[in-house]
Amino acid sequence: MSRVKFISRDRLDVKKWDQCIDNATNGVIYAYSFYLDRISKHWDALVYGDYEYVMPLTWNRKFGIHYLYQPPFTAALGAFGTDFPPTLIQQFYNAIPDDFKLIEIDLNPGNGVPHTSGQSLLRNNFVLDLSKSYQEIQQGYKDNVKRNIKKAVQLNCTYNNDISVDQVIELSRIQNEIRKEYTEHDYYRFRKLFMKLYQEKKAKACGVFGPNKDLVASCVYLFSHNRAYYILVGNHPNSKTMGASHFLIDRFIEEHSEQGLTLDFEGSDQRNVAFFYSSFGAHPETYPAIRVNNLPFWAKLLKRFRK
Repeated sequence: MSRVKFISRDRLDVKKWDQCIDNATNGVIYAYSFYLDRISKHWDALVYGDYEYVMPLTWNRKFGIHYLYQPPFTAALGAFGTDFPPTLIQQFYNAIPDDFKLIEIDLNPGNGVPHTSGQSLLRNNFVLDLSKSYQEIQQGYKDNVKRNIKKAVQLNCTYNNDISVDQVIELSRIQNEIRKEYTEHDYYRFRKLFMKLYQEKKAKACGVFGPNKDLVASCVYLFSHNRAYYILVGNHPNSKTMGASHFLIDRFIEEHSEQGLTLDFEGSDQRNVAFFYSSFGAHPETYPAIRVNNLPFWAKLLKRFRK
């Protein structure tokens, strides 16, 4: 009988791993070895059988304590495989080494919710089917989306589907000064990932320029498993008054309608962001998350331990 075994990254059969992700019915771009190598600080793996099902363990170490964390630019990981049976997630969860005293990871929609000693919760993503015609998709737009697109057009905003990723990162930095979501090293890692995927025609950076020809709204899309991932966003504070963000997404939708793609907005649990995504007619897609804290008492007292 097959069982789940732990394999360190340096002993992993990368070819078999990536083939599993290629063929997985619940596969996502974040689970490929090249993606994890560039984005995660460290990662090892749980493997079932001969790489029939796999699960990355993205980890870090602080104060001598090992913990599992959700790397930046990875909305959901968990276990993957062809026709993944939800009951198998429990075997993977049970196989996580006890060395990891803190677990804060998000699984994918194809995983069931394992029984844990900590907390399990459901998080929200939003997805939009782009297989229909642009006119059909547009009918699902809320009135506020249509008004903002009209405003952007009236202001002579222009759309470009091939800008520099550095331009997106620069605008993202402005937003990040408030949110503190990413570090400079996170941006560095993401840029390396983007350049690899861009050369393979699996990534694009898009932007909207205002009437003064300055970039006011931008984002990066990555492509895999018939999905377009809306993954890094950079907006100038002035973009809200121009309808630029709505126009940016609308242009992408028109370009990629009737191509069998799903637009993956990557969240969100934040009410305002969720409303923004749903305004385009996107539907919620829930996925499980696990939070387990077995830290020693002194470590629990430390603020921002996981960062």
